[in-house]
Amino acid sequence: MVNLIIKDVLIQKKIILLYIPIIIILLLGSMSSPLYFGFIFSISFIMTTFSYDEKDNANILFNSLPYTRKEIVSSKYIGSLVFTLAFIFIIYSSNFLLNGKEIMFLWKEILLIIGLVMVAISFMFPISYKFKMKNLPIVASALVGILLLITTFFIPNLFGEIRELTQKFLTLQETQMYFVAIFTIIILYVGSWLLSIRIYTRKAF
Repeated sequence: MVNLIIKDVLIQKKIILLYIPIIIILLLGSMSSPLYFGFIFSISFIMTTFSYDEKDNANILFNSLPYTRKEIVSSKYIGSLVFTLAFIFIIYSSNFLLNGKEIMFLWKEILLIIGLVMVAISFMFPISYKFKMKNLPIVASALVGILLLITTFFIPNLFGEIRELTQKFLTLQETQMYFVAIFTIIILYVGSWLLSIRIYTRKAF
């Protein structure tokens, strides 16, 4: 299973080399908080692995190798956490070297990036396993449509509310709230993991 994770890194090594100077430019320009593009880079890298697998018909090859379908799916979920931690290390280490910001005082931001990635992956992975990548734009368009309906008729200030919740999280002092949030995200992630295994196991290639 470790080899499957290494495979994803090797396939996208050129993309990683491209991301590093972009990260440095963003940090030097102070265009955004590391929290936001840490999340974006992690999700972008993780989801690109799906497009490569489908484009090269890699799933057919994987299923002919001595890997169970459970191991193939698990490598994606474990790899996602590994890749996210790697990007966090690159971003915050670079931020420390370039801007002198201590990593140890930004642990709330780091936890929030990991949590946001886990929540996003919990929804995106089952959809990716259920539908082919060529159908994902249709799914994405439907989700955007739903989002527009919500922001138009139900919660007009949705993004403002999200920003406010983010700031509240970063200023929280109650340890119990952190444990509740972490526990909820872990349950969601594990549930998505099991669902993806179920979907992939029943899939025909």
